[in-house]
Amino acid sequence: MSNIMYNQMWRQTQEALNSLIDKESQKRAEPPRGEVFIFQMLATFYIKYVQIFRNLEDAYDQVVHPQKRTLIRKVLDGVMGRILELKNEMVELELAEFHYFDSILQDLKLTPQQLDVPIPKYFLKEKMEVLKEREKVLAQILVDSGAHRPQVKSPARTMPLEEAVKVIQTAERARQGRLRALFMKHIFLQEFKGTQSRILGQKVADVGTAALRIQKVWRGFRQCRKTKLEREEEMVFLGMHPPHLLHEVSDAIIQAQKVACLRSVVQNKHENDYREALVTIKDELKLTEGPDIKENLQDQIRRWFIECRSLTGNFPEYPEAEEGGSAAIFSNKTPQQVIDDIIASQEEEDKNKKKKNKTEEKKAKKKEEKKGKKEKDKEEEEAWKMSPSVFLPAIEEGNSVYKDFWKNRDESWNFAQGYDPELIKEEKRKELESEIRVQVDELMRQELKNLKLAVNREKELPAKGKKKKGGKNKKKGKKGRKGRKEKDRDLTADRTIESLYKELVEEGLLVQARKVSLSDYIGEYSYLGTTLRQVAVEPMPSLLDVRQLVTLYGILPLGSAEVHEKAPLVKSLLLAGPSGVGKKMLVHAICSETGANLFNLSADNIAGKYPGKNGLQMMVHLVLKVARQLQPSVVWIGDTEKTFYRKVPSAERMMEPKRLKKQLPRILKLLRPDDRILIVGTTCRPFDAELQSLCRVYQKIILVPRPDYASRYVLWRHVIQRFGGVITNTLNISCLAKISDGFTQGHVVQAVRSVLTDRRVRQQPRKPLVAVEFVAALSSQSPVYQEEEDSFKNWYAKTPLGKKRALALQGGNVGKAKDKEKKGKKGKKERKKK
Repeated sequence: MSNIMYNQMWRQTQEALNSLIDKESQKRAEPPRGEVFIFQMLATFYIKYVQIFRNLEDAYDQVVHPQKRTLIRKVLDGVMGRILELKNEMVELELAEFHYFDSILQDLKLTPQQLDVPIPKYFLKEKMEVLKEREKVLAQILVDSGAHRPQVKSPARTMPLEEAVKVIQTAERARQGRLRALFMKHIFLQEFKGTQSRILGQKVADVGTAALRIQKVWRGFRQCRKTKLEREEEMVFLGMHPPHLLHEVSDAIIQAQKVACLRSVVQNKHENDYREALVTIKDELKLTEGPDIKENLQDQIRRWFIECRSLTGNFPEYPEAEEGGSAAIFSNKTPQQVIDDIIASQEEEDKNKKKKNKTEEKKAKKKEEKKGKKEKDKEEEEAWKMSPSVFLPAIEEGNSVYKDFWKNRDESWNFAQGYDPELIKEEKRKELESEIRVQVDELMRQELKNLKLAVNREKELPAKGKKKKGGKNKKKGKKGRKGRKEKDRDLTADRTIESLYKELVEEGLLVQARKVSLSDYIGEYSYLGTTLRQVAVEPMPSLLDVRQLVTLYGILPLGSAEVHEKAPLVKSLLLAGPSGVGKKMLVHAICSETGANLFNLSADNIAGKYPGKNGLQMMVHLVLKVARQLQPSVVWIGDTEKTFYRKVPSAERMMEPKRLKKQLPRILKLLRPDDRILIVGTTCRPFDAELQSLCRVYQKIILVPRPDYASRYVLWRHVIQRFGGVITNTLNISCLAKISDGFTQGHVVQAVRSVLTDRRVRQQPRKPLVAVEFVAALSSQSPVYQEEEDSFKNWYAKTPLGKKRALALQGGNVGKAKDKEKKGKKGKKERKKK
């Protein structure tokens, strides 16, 4: 796709974004209606923003103009943050993490696949060199420490001479036996043919009869083959079978991939040229326009001196550098406008004195009006209101910049889509003016002082009071800083980050994440979610829903610093589900998609490391310090129920699994919005943990279920093909998906791996795969029964969000749920005091 096509895509996306912003502002102005209407409105906005996000991501990845990419990146981050805000709004409205948009997708004529939130490619693309260097360092540390030694092949077993002779003799005798058997078979066949010819009396066959028989067999074979081909073509036409070349990569796709690689090279070249131009053009402007700018600023400030002297009788006070200098007075104003402001301020002072008397009389009337309005305000507070957006101003600003600069800009001269020097000049003129203004302010302050001495005979004394106040404040600030340093002192101030990184790797706390893509987490959309909720049945989420939540809560905030700082902050995430559903895979996928470091603080992994209270404090300090310096980072706590055990089993007491129980809430408090650190816990037995302390640490709880029929069907196809299997008509995937109800993704992978050995893969051309082969491997494993899934549902219903959802289904509301929580907390505090 050419530059023109991607520019057109950007233009269409900006137009769609502009209309969506207008619709959103209209909906905000309208009075709120029912809860169903509000959810449909939010869901519609969410889906449309996802489509815009998808198009902007493609445009940012392929557009080569550096200045356009800067603007697209700004809007892209804003849209990304707006999607997270709308998701948060829907969670607070529906009191559930999972939402179903069946009817809305039908209205918008979209497929469920278009609802999937994409992961921007720039997360990894812009720091690929850093990640490669980090991988080399990590691998080298593992090799040096001996934790990752390559397996050395054992040398060949030496054999005695007599045993070797016996083996050779045995093989030779076997070979001679096989040859003799073939020879005897040949003799037997010759004798059999001779006896048959003697019995038939060497009867000559009729040539016509023989030809007719051959024709019958050939015509039957040809018709069977033709019928089979026609049946396959009919199934493809009806859409029940995929086309023959569906999975083959066409030449056009290969060419498009090559062009995409070339465009990335051009992007880097144009970006480097743009950065060099920022420096060179600024230097040129400094030489050519710098003296004129300096002279104009001096003339402007001198005129201000004279006009203020003629109006007020005294020279003005020059603003200090901390206040902005002369820029605070002349920001986007001419000297005449500054004079008009001085006159207007004097008139306003006179008016304010007159208004004071009138305001006192109005206060009494307002008090009476407020009493009547209180009841109306309460009703309005109870009604739902969309919370203000942090990202909409950035989106609107980017949209206005596009309209002003790029929408109707003539770029016929810029076919290669390099940087635009005129835009750089406009930007650098402002920077140059601000730099020159600092120098001019110093000169003009001295000139003003000389004018005062020459004209007014004034001697300026230093403002002692102000300095004393400033000194006191500084002393107070220093005391406050000292107090903070004592509390949050750096335990490893004398050590480098490289040494801390190496220590954590050698201790096994910083591990190498597996290279897993989130798209490898196979699943299908839940098509019955809305139907089940209409009959008051809470459906289990599908694997595709889980994948979307991991993208929204984990990958997008970690990948973009701007989004993480302003979006609804998610510091911790809990993945709860049966064993084998892919919880660890999701943790590794978060690290792979964002290039994050993976810290393993599981109870099994930290057992025996950094013993004692001081050791634990040092371990937490090391992890947080390295995670902050090398962010984004993921702190993984596997089997997190052990950290929050109700009662520690006797077999695990020596391991001290509850070491981090008190430290985790403190770690969460230390995390700031600009710290791209995510704590992820995984558990397959959440019922063994203390629910309150677990929910206090993990803000978001995602229930990862066993796969449903649709997900199992897609999973079987994908896994069989990944291990080299060929899917033919003899292999009934639907049957496998049906009989594997209750089995997890891990069970399916294990069954396919055990069946598709190297020998079985080679046998496929003459012996196609059948479903029965996988049944035996699957039946040897224990599935997840319905009772276990129900226990996960019941446990989730006891979590804070689960309780609110249950109250809402029973006819309550969120306010009642919050009141009950507050009462429960007050009661506990009173009991503790007693």
